[in-house]
Amino acid sequence: QVQLVESGGGLVQAGGSLRLSCAASGRTFSSYRMAWFRQAPGKEREFVASISASGGRIGYADSVKGRFTISRDNAKNTVHLQMNSLKPEDTAVYYCAARPSTRSATYSTERSYDYWGQGTQVTVSS
Repeated sequence: QVQLVESGGGLVQAGGSLRLSCAASGRTFSSYRMAWFRQAPGKEREFVASISASGGRIGYADSVKGRFTISRDNAKNTVHLQMNSLKPEDTAVYYCAARPSTRSATYSTERSYDYWGQGTQVTVSS
């Protein structure tokens, strides 16, 4: 079992930055692939970024590539999402997710993740 708690959301002006954090419980954090998803009002939840268990393989949605950076610290059981050059269309609830590193499904597939946090709101004003 893994419990995930996100933090770091808030209100920011367009062009600004935020850093989201996700704290994970459990002793096997380093054996999980981690990801960030987001859900805007009236829209389906969508993939944002993912990082492998070791941190060596990373993937991003095209909409955030070059602006967002995912990272993890296995010693502290945390994963971060650094968000720069934020746009109003980045406004959403951001969720942290985890799945066993042995799962071979495409890392952007929402249903392949077993554990989810409660989400943190990010609002970008124009």
